Amino acid sequence: MNHLLALGVSHKTAPVALRERLSLTERQAQRFMAEAVAHPEIREAVTLSTCNRTEAYLVVGDPVEGESAALGMLAQHAGIRPTELAEVIYSPRNCDAARHLYRVASGLEAMIVGEAEIQGQVRRAHELAQRAGTSGPMTNRLFSAALTAGKRVRTETAIGESRVSLSSVAVDLAREVLGDLAHRDVVIIGAGETSELTAQALAHRGVSTIFVANRHADRARSLAERFGGEVSSLDILPRHLEQADIVVASTSSPHPIVGREELELVMATRAGRPLMLIDLAVPRDIEPDCAELPGVTLYDIDDLQDVVAGNLSVREGERERAEVVVEEEIQRFARWMDQLGVAPTIAELRARAATIADQVLAENAGRWESASARDLARVEAIARAVIQRLLHEPTIRLKSMDLEGSHGRLAVLRELFGLRGEESEAAEPAPAPPAQAPGEDAARAPDEAAEAGPPAGTDNVRPLRRRAQP
Repeated sequence: MNHLLALGVSHKTAPVALRERLSLTERQAQRFMAEAVAHPEIREAVTLSTCNRTEAYLVVGDPVEGESAALGMLAQHAGIRPTELAEVIYSPRNCDAARHLYRVASGLEAMIVGEAEIQGQVRRAHELAQRAGTSGPMTNRLFSAALTAGKRVRTETAIGESRVSLSSVAVDLAREVLGDLAHRDVVIIGAGETSELTAQALAHRGVSTIFVANRHADRARSLAERFGGEVSSLDILPRHLEQADIVVASTSSPHPIVGREELELVMATRAGRPLMLIDLAVPRDIEPDCAELPGVTLYDIDDLQDVVAGNLSVREGERERAEVVVEEEIQRFARWMDQLGVAPTIAELRARAATIADQVLAENAGRWESASARDLARVEAIARAVIQRLLHEPTIRLKSMDLEGSHGRLAVLRELFGLRGEESEAAEPAPAPPAQAPGEDAARAPDEAAEAGPPAGTDNVRPLRRRAQP
């Protein structure tokens, strides 16, 4: 029997210093998933990597061996010992794993509860696994259902009504520290979705910005046109840092963009003017040691988490309503999982009965000398009908049986009917999802479950060249 396993870390369990080491680029995610499904105990794999979490959703044969193998792969990627990673990782299984993804897709596990960006990130993670050929029947069902749950939460509750994002929290923090932002010089490093949301929040404060991006210069120009800013490249970033009051960084670069040594040279030209740095990237774009320089104030994504906790209030009633929606959807998934567990036995039972009918018909084939072809067809049809009626009630009861603690009963049934073949989920196609109840709208269809924009932080820019100290 296959098991569903989730393995991951998030802002709730690990600091940004560890999360950035576990973060997966698209190429790294493809490599990890391919390595995972090459293991004999791992059949399907989908990874989800955002600024707040890195998670692997796996379908495994032996959950202990599968978890141990995946943990080793993640630890190797991060360059740490598996025992060190085991202290911060979570690993729910089966319906608990599904519930976790449902909560993630619904925004209930986000740093800012109800954020909308995660829907698109979940959808893109599933699409990447499909393109890589590492997803399968169980993970495909899981991710489609999770996106459906997420859309239901946003449609049926007001949990995401405030439209608060990390970018808006960052801008509010800058205003709290520096006061009116209208005449401040702001530099945004990157041109992804997070940079766009930051520019939007700044524009509401009357601020025009300079966008610094190499890889996505066209997108940076488009943002500059929309928000009245300018465009520049990383080559002259030090010049912009000399003039800036605020720098917001959000790229997908695997290496820091701003290092301590070059920033120290920049600060020497500023005549004591303070500089506020806000790093929204994971891995981080700004070296943490920059915070030690005189005049520099640096906030990373974990610092913003503390600000969010202190300033963002989510109506408890809306959270509770969202939890109810998630649990309703989990019950649907649990029923599907239960049916998936008995499907091989049902298929083998029907195949066994059909084989017996074929044998009996074949044994009596020479005894129907006076029977016409039509009569023989009727006899065969009657035999098949007897099989169908005899197995109808057992099939219904098997599908409705709670598999928790009932595997012993299933084993007895297999023994009684001589079903000694190895159970395989490939024995019968997965059952169709439960029919929609009257009044349910098309929003529950999996292909409409995601409302997503472009990926956040899509710049992959090279770091500044370090200059020698004078």
